[in-house]
Amino acid sequence: MSETIELQGRAWPARELEQIRQWVAARPDWSRYRLSRELCVGWNWVRPNGQLADMAARSLLHKLQERGWLQLPPCRRASPNRMKHRRLECVQLDFTPVVGQLSQLGTLHLYEVSRDPVRRARFETLLATEHYLGYRSPVGENLKYLLCTAQDRPVAAWLFGAAAWRCEPRDRWIGWNDRQRAAGLSRLTNNTRFLIPRWVRVPGLASWGWSRVRRRLVQDWQSKYGHGIELVETFVDRSRFHGGAYAASNWLEVGLTQGRSRGDREHQIQVPRKAVFLYPLSRQARQRLCP
Repeated sequence: MSETIELQGRAWPARELEQIRQWVAARPDWSRYRLSRELCVGWNWVRPNGQLADMAARSLLHKLQERGWLQLPPCRRASPNRMKHRRLECVQLDFTPVVGQLSQLGTLHLYEVSRDPVRRARFETLLATEHYLGYRSPVGENLKYLLCTAQDRPVAAWLFGAAAWRCEPRDRWIGWNDRQRAAGLSRLTNNTRFLIPRWVRVPGLASWGWSRVRRRLVQDWQSKYGHGIELVETFVDRSRFHGGAYAASNWLEVGLTQGRSRGDREHQIQVPRKAVFLYPLSRQARQRLCP
């Protein structure tokens, strides 16, 4: 085993992974669920809001097993993660065209819908049925925004989740080395979905809506997860979109991805190269991310 192994966006010293291997081997009667939670307790592996990071710990254990570095006990029951087994129930939407100028829409309201079951159902239905990438319940830290008219009709949606573990144009722009990236990745978020439904045709709605979202993003993240964020990233498939909405909202285009997916450890999965856009949430974003 080399001196360090890169897993889950950080370089792990081989001695730490060996300690985990020995610790797991000494507890063959424990379940995977217990192993992950006890590992969090023993290593003080908690999220900024104080909750155990047991899903991250379980993911690490699975990846170590996949690479042959340890042997986990047989899986005893289905994962307790309710989101993994949750079935998306689509709700009825109003497809009546919304066409005109922004001023004609009247007062618009922005909602973070994670804890709002009625609007969250509309949000999920919109992304599942209207976004070309579809929708699956996000894993880890995330925020869901829905922009609605005074009549509560959704006209735009944004989903924010975990940032990419490694992105060369982004990391170069920030000025990160591997240590800084591992320490600072939780202070980035990825705008993984942005949607204006096909029946909405309102010039300027995308940039206007983003201006409202960005004003709330830091505080909403702090309130929900106990820590702030400094930078937003997104990836635009240029074979489908030109990225004009992001450019009009003063996002920075910093380069192209390498054309590989997140799970492509063997460098064999080819996906379209995408333009990398970044939005700093403060003037000091780079300095704060490079302590």
